Amino acid sequence: MLAGLAATAATAATTPAFGSGTVQADEALLGELLVARLRDAMLGLGKAPAAPPAETLSSDFTRALADFDACRYTSLAVRLPRLIRAGHAHTPGGGTEDDYKLLAKSYLLATRMLVKLDEQQLGWMAADRARQLAEAAGDALAVAESARQLAVLARKAGWHGEALSIALSAADHPDLRDTGRAGAAVRGLLVQSAAYTLARRGDRDGMRELTDEAAAIAKELGGATLVRDHGGGFSPVTVQLHRISAENYAGDPLAALAAARSISFKALPSVERRSRALSDIAVTYDRLGRRSDCIRTLLAAEHCAPQETHARPATKSLVSSLLVSGPASTELRGLAVRSGILV
Repeated sequence: MLAGLAATAATAATTPAFGSGTVQADEALLGELLVARLRDAMLGLGKAPAAPPAETLSSDFTRALADFDACRYTSLAVRLPRLIRAGHAHTPGGGTEDDYKLLAKSYLLATRMLVKLDEQQLGWMAADRARQLAEAAGDALAVAESARQLAVLARKAGWHGEALSIALSAADHPDLRDTGRAGAAVRGLLVQSAAYTLARRGDRDGMRELTDEAAAIAKELGGATLVRDHGGGFSPVTVQLHRISAENYAGDPLAALAAARSISFKALPSVERRSRALSDIAVTYDRLGRRSDCIRTLLAAEHCAPQETHARPATKSLVSSLLVSGPASTELRGLAVRSGILV
């Protein structure tokens, strides 16, 4: 994968893959649009579109999840807020178990998007609503995934002890152990979350111990990618993807690069995960002082998922730091313009 980044970046720089200047400007604002529409849907603000029939909501969720996995945020900004509004419209003061399950999954997807866009206040609200809905529906998998999202938000708030407690308590909950292979996969994701919290706390040995535990769970599951509709997928290759960012934050970018070299790019379960891999590798190169490799990798990420690259605050922050830390090449300035950083 790493050997092919230069060629991919060259293609990205010369192929008209990002549309007109107006489209690029719109993509740079996609994050704000998504946040505003999710906020209004969650708070019941504004004029709601006509709610789709209840029997179509499950397929609508499937399409919204596909939009998230493919980083089609223009479509997601329409589908996901509409799903949340429709879910509430179909459960006024009641609703069936399936209604609660579907609305819980919609809020979990919203939480993942809000975390990605660094909107922690709305993220807390979405994750807590997902937890309450999942508990009302008796959906142990969704309860566990809502706990994982709450642990992520606690970690982002700097509450490392609380984040560890939330993730590990959910991983050991007896209800999760009674849900078969999917439950084991969600448990692996929770262990990964705890490992990442240890990385952010600077506990490299603890991070590696828990990551190895997650890898053992993935190996026991036979290598298949599971729980795509909750955690975005769990498998040996997604554990390795987790190692990249975990090793970075634990202070060992060379170990992060070694983890990246072990990943089969095509084996990652979605465009979103491939974009995330490339973004994590770009951060690794930046920490190693390999500026040119960092920029090439960012261009490859843009080619893979332009809307994700242009909208995500973490990527914008890296591009901004590159602009002020050294000479700005034509490619870097172009990426900054397409991301709305430069006019």
